[in-house]
Amino acid sequence: MNPQDLTLGLPGSTIVLILLALLIVVAIFRGIRVVPQSEKFVVERFGRLRSVLSPGLNLIVPFLDRVAHRISILERQLPTSRQDAITSDNVLVSVDTSVFYRITEPEKTVYRIRDVDAAITTTVAGIVRSEIGRMELDQVQSNRAQLITAIRTQLADQVDDWGIEVTRAEILDVNLDEATRSAMLQQLNAERARRAQVTEAEGRKRAVELQADAELYAAEQQAKARRIQADAEAYATGVVADAIGRNGIEAAQYQVALKQVEALVALGQGSGKQTVVVPAAALEAFGDAFRLFAAGRKA
Repeated sequence: MNPQDLTLGLPGSTIVLILLALLIVVAIFRGIRVVPQSEKFVVERFGRLRSVLSPGLNLIVPFLDRVAHRISILERQLPTSRQDAITSDNVLVSVDTSVFYRITEPEKTVYRIRDVDAAITTTVAGIVRSEIGRMELDQVQSNRAQLITAIRTQLADQVDDWGIEVTRAEILDVNLDEATRSAMLQQLNAERARRAQVTEAEGRKRAVELQADAELYAAEQQAKARRIQADAEAYATGVVADAIGRNGIEAAQYQVALKQVEALVALGQGSGKQTVVVPAAALEAFGDAFRLFAAGRKA
């Protein structure tokens, strides 16, 4: 028995119901769309944009709507590109850049731009040349973070109409030609030599200043010592004067005799002296000193 015999044996209403059931099943399968988390679907109806399906379970009108584009919303990295630019001081540099972006509005990306990567690369090249043209070479080397911020800001403004978000922009390297490198190396060596000379001169200057400070400190200490010695001598003179005022001329004679004795003792203790010359009045000085000392004890 073949299938045609079975079909012919069924009532017409049953065949219609079976076909209707098959149509419903097909419609359900065509009307349900499960979108992955990392994608968005662009739906068209009769060739025109109908909607954008977000990740998850979505329903569309079967046979009328169709998924025209499946767009990944993962972050993308453009291939590293090199742009030649001229700084404001007329130095040719080659800049390696890399851009990270992701599609946030697929309907704009699909219907407003054909080649996203090429468009972003061209835009980055123009921005890099414009920004570097305003800077000197030293500023390009030292203000790389500022240059990256300017590139990212301007790029984000220009690609906003394409439904793209620029997440990161990086300057990987700034290359110079051989002649410029050689000139910069000579300049760097000269600058190092100048700094070494300046450091050496500052060291000598500091040494002279410290030596002057040390001499000034020594002079101040000597002056303080002389001042203390003068005060001590003044105090001793005052004591002697007071003693003379109380004891008369004998106190003065005692002090003079004592000084003579001290001078003779110091002369006798000198190194290399084999013979000591004693003044004629030395013995009298000894006698006067002992006499006055004895008189002072009796008093």
